[in-house]
Amino acid sequence: MAPAAIELATLGHRIRHHRLAAGYTLDELGALTGVAGSQLSLIENGKREPKLSLLQEIARATGTEVADLLSAEPPNRRAALEIELERAQAGSVFRQLGIPPVKVTKGVSDETLESILGLHRELQRREREAIATPEEARRANTEQRLRMRERGNYLPEIERLAEKQLKAAGHVTGALTHRTVSIMAEQLGFELIYVNDLPHSARSVTDLENGRIYLPPASIPGGHGLRSMALQAMAHRLLGHERPNDYADFLQQRLEINYYAACCLMPETTSVAFLRQAKKDRNLAVEDFRDAFGVTHEAAGMRLTNLATEHLGIRLHFLRVDGSGAISRVYENDDLPLPVDVTGSVEGQVACRRFSARRAFSEQNRTTEHYQYTDTPAGTFWCSTQTGSTSEGDFSITVGVPFDDAKWFRGRETQERAESRCPEESCCRRPPADVAARWTGKAWPSARVHRHMFSPLPRGDFPGVDDTEVFAFLERHAGS
Repeated sequence: MAPAAIELATLGHRIRHHRLAAGYTLDELGALTGVAGSQLSLIENGKREPKLSLLQEIARATGTEVADLLSAEPPNRRAALEIELERAQAGSVFRQLGIPPVKVTKGVSDETLESILGLHRELQRREREAIATPEEARRANTEQRLRMRERGNYLPEIERLAEKQLKAAGHVTGALTHRTVSIMAEQLGFELIYVNDLPHSARSVTDLENGRIYLPPASIPGGHGLRSMALQAMAHRLLGHERPNDYADFLQQRLEINYYAACCLMPETTSVAFLRQAKKDRNLAVEDFRDAFGVTHEAAGMRLTNLATEHLGIRLHFLRVDGSGAISRVYENDDLPLPVDVTGSVEGQVACRRFSARRAFSEQNRTTEHYQYTDTPAGTFWCSTQTGSTSEGDFSITVGVPFDDAKWFRGRETQERAESRCPEESCCRRPPADVAARWTGKAWPSARVHRHMFSPLPRGDFPGVDDTEVFAFLERHAGS
């Protein structure tokens, strides 16, 4: 039910409460206010919105105030139960069951309403848990990616918030220091504490009661990760996040806190000035952008997607691809042809073997960027790819643009060129006919079973987080 409808339901209950308290029937109150009793009945049942003049007449006749009639609080426990049931029965979770709603009459006891509402609450709880299935997660992620595509991956409200917080902490230019991040936390009433026993299911834990943000040890390699995690934890407070209602809400919160952290590590004003000068010099490069702010190559590439379209007028794409060719992170608004599944999701799909994102793995020198032009059914794209490794294996980070915008980037002179016809099967997904003829029916590979196939579905308010482990952690540290 829409919020306006809920307000009308509450208003109707409050009018009925004051009418009965004054001892009037519908027809008697109607005679006093100049409307038919049937019209008052529609108002009391939340089916019609009364004019202010009528509310004033009802208030006068029942000896109350208009402000009291308009209060958002149900007038009594019974009304609260009826309103909650009406809301639950109007919701999509109940409607999907295809069963008729319960009609509430005077004969339905409060205990019966409590029991029915208990069933609705459990139904909604189970729905919230089920929403985190892989298919629903992919759908929610796809919807979020398309929304951000429409906005050019740019969120001006968060950009302004980050610059305000940085200014308050005294940050002017250069790489954001751990000390400045600590000051930003202190200004929000938090202390940053580095511990060795964080719950394995959480990247950080915020103790709201004691004003602490727990992070991994400061000695782990790479300061960018720690600064980013601290900034993300702060962002939840600054952005007024509540416990996520569903997986889509959880993903939106993740996007917003990541965006805020990126804005702090690479502030809009200085970043745009840097990029505009590089474009003027026809020397745009992710590695220069990365080094200027002391962040990772991936962070710089993603930050470029936030700013390039809005401030430089350049459409582009970003890909993170693992060693097996699977796309783990993606953004595009330049119409690069990408593989999609039936839900419209790109994440998890295998990138074309001809793409720079995969060809870069075969390069002998993998310490520098690999440049390439790729001819596709949607046109020619120039790409810059950097490879790296983690404990989970190799990965590549690619940022690319349509051919006409390559002129602004370093590496545009490359002679590397490839042709991709994907998603056409003959491009790279089907073996050559002579090889297929030679080996079809004569090979039996033993497939590797991916562990995630047997992973339990995320549960709880924060998908994938073990609440028992988190609460035990907070108990251990509460007295320290």
